[in-house]
Amino acid sequence: MIEVHDLIKTFGPLTALDRLSFSVLPGRVTGFLGPNGAGKTTTMRVILGLDDPTSGSALVAGRRYRDIVWPLHEVGSLLDANAAHPGRSAEDHLLSLALSNGIGRRRVRSMLELTGLAPVAAKRLRTFSLGMKQRLGIAAALLGDPPVLVFDEPVNGLDPEGVLWIRELFKALAAEGRTVFVSSHLMSEMALTADHLVIIGRGRLLVDMTTDSFVSTNARTDVLVRSPRAGELAELLTARGAGVRAEAADALGVTGLSAAEIGELAAGRGIALHELVNRRASLEQAYLDITGTTVEYRSGLPAQGEGQQ
Repeated sequence: MIEVHDLIKTFGPLTALDRLSFSVLPGRVTGFLGPNGAGKTTTMRVILGLDDPTSGSALVAGRRYRDIVWPLHEVGSLLDANAAHPGRSAEDHLLSLALSNGIGRRRVRSMLELTGLAPVAAKRLRTFSLGMKQRLGIAAALLGDPPVLVFDEPVNGLDPEGVLWIRELFKALAAEGRTVFVSSHLMSEMALTADHLVIIGRGRLLVDMTTDSFVSTNARTDVLVRSPRAGELAELLTARGAGVRAEAADALGVTGLSAAEIGELAAGRGIALHELVNRRASLEQAYLDITGTTVEYRSGLPAQGEGQQ
């Protein structure tokens, strides 16, 4: 497994990682989430020996990455899909990596086929789209058949078929007992892929729990009600102690009462309901709620008329 213990990383006066500790276990896909500037890429770079920690440790199977003799056989990684010589062909790029770790040409061809790149194996990387480079990076990560895999934003640039493929690939790798550690900003994809979540903000650990537990613990739930007599219904529900929020002229978001209780109250007053739905907030909403105070870069809306000058 991957073990990060009391990790501190500073860049001059900036503290990128602040006593960060967590473990990434085999047999599941662990999603690594956090706002821009949270320290996700820095953490992965420390794990892979690309940055030295200021203090603390990051170990893979109990060892520092730099102490592993044949790293591709132990840890496969993709941090930057563009980190390949543009003048090389896809096959030559993989072959150069394979030969450095005692891996044969047959494995290279196998990985090109697995990632769908066999038809373009002879093409130079400068002609590749970002999605094709992502596939090549995944092929490189899998070359040594490693038990530990680390991916930073691997879905960027992939088309819908590619996104589905990589989702199923990660699940299959975890099902084989591998440790799969994936960072992403795509909450909808993490909700479908990750079994466990590690969320950080400003270099500190915020969450370390299963995806289902995180959503059920932190997501807001309510009942959506639509009625042509929404105003009258809102007064009735408020009198019964419910929290009521108007969402449209005919729509209410209700907390504190179940859908069944709302339906019975409306029926008792002869109020027609056009919709009555239990709503459970998404992973995205739960994530935004818990990371709201750690966001470093906040977007705004352009002033009216801006961009027309």
